[in-house]
Amino acid sequence: MAVFNHPSYDAHEQVVFCRDEESGLKAIIAVHNTHLGPAFGGCRMWNYHSDDEALTDVLRLSKGMTYKNALAGLAMGGGKAVIIADPAHMPDRAALFRAFGRFVNKLGGSYYSAEDVGTSPADIKIASEETPFVAGLEGKSGDPSPFTALGTYLGIKAAVKHKLSRDSLQGLKVAVQGIGHVGYHLCRHLHEDGAELILTDIHPQSLAQVASEFNAITVAPQAIYSQDVDVYAPCALGATLNDTTLPLLKAAIVAGCANNQLAEARHGEQLKQMGVLYAPDYVINAGGIINVSFETDYDMAKATAKVEQIYQTLLTIFREADAQNRPTAEIADEMARKIINGQKR
Repeated sequence: MAVFNHPSYDAHEQVVFCRDEESGLKAIIAVHNTHLGPAFGGCRMWNYHSDDEALTDVLRLSKGMTYKNALAGLAMGGGKAVIIADPAHMPDRAALFRAFGRFVNKLGGSYYSAEDVGTSPADIKIASEETPFVAGLEGKSGDPSPFTALGTYLGIKAAVKHKLSRDSLQGLKVAVQGIGHVGYHLCRHLHEDGAELILTDIHPQSLAQVASEFNAITVAPQAIYSQDVDVYAPCALGATLNDTTLPLLKAAIVAGCANNQLAEARHGEQLKQMGVLYAPDYVINAGGIINVSFETDYDMAKATAKVEQIYQTLLTIFREADAQNRPTAEIADEMARKIINGQKR
């Protein structure tokens, strides 16, 4: 398994492979960049098909966290962790996350972990028994999912404002792919704003329950791309915008909370050529980490106010992309790099 010449390696500062025989832990922690502060990013648990798939994911996710935290105006660098395991079949989660906490602790504060896909604040609370370098704990900033959903909802509104010249989502059709912790709260916001929802998820029972609550239509997972909608909101795993799915899209806007939505950077250009407005993922989904950044002396009102700034940040990116005739993802990357390198936006 190559690292330094891996396609997703981007001058990462640290890539740590973690193995604990007693608990069965297999994890990778990637610290991408700490120029703005210690690396913050969640711990994802997923049943990866291979170690290389896990490495690719953690490298891409950690880089995204660097850019996310920079554009959100946070004094944080970017990092991420992945645990290679099936989250639905863990015999002893407590032992696993205590072992994970010990590995995080060995990094001495260069990386702070939190919950992510397949993990929960309860898991991170267990890890906190072994290390102080965690965030998003209950009793402090808590579950970041509702704030990620709020930011994503406001980002969709910004995209609708820019692309469709509308302030309301009333009557607009939104296809939401994935109704997990964040996707559920996003659906609630969209429903309350009058959007008509088309949903899909790999868990049929959960899908049926959420669809009933929000009077939504459900479709099979592979059918979500070709729905005749105004907005496609990817809220599951990454790389759903690729050579196979892009020709199927009928949406005018792509705006969702999933990380690494573009399979490759060139797909951002392809969306532009298709006339589809893309909300860069690490900008629109920054609400959770913004909330976590207020962990010390937590103030929900201040956290919410900062999450609401995502709306204006995206409008700035959209307008600049139009002015330069460039993909929105390129503009966002450029803005983030300037911040990381110590320049003002």
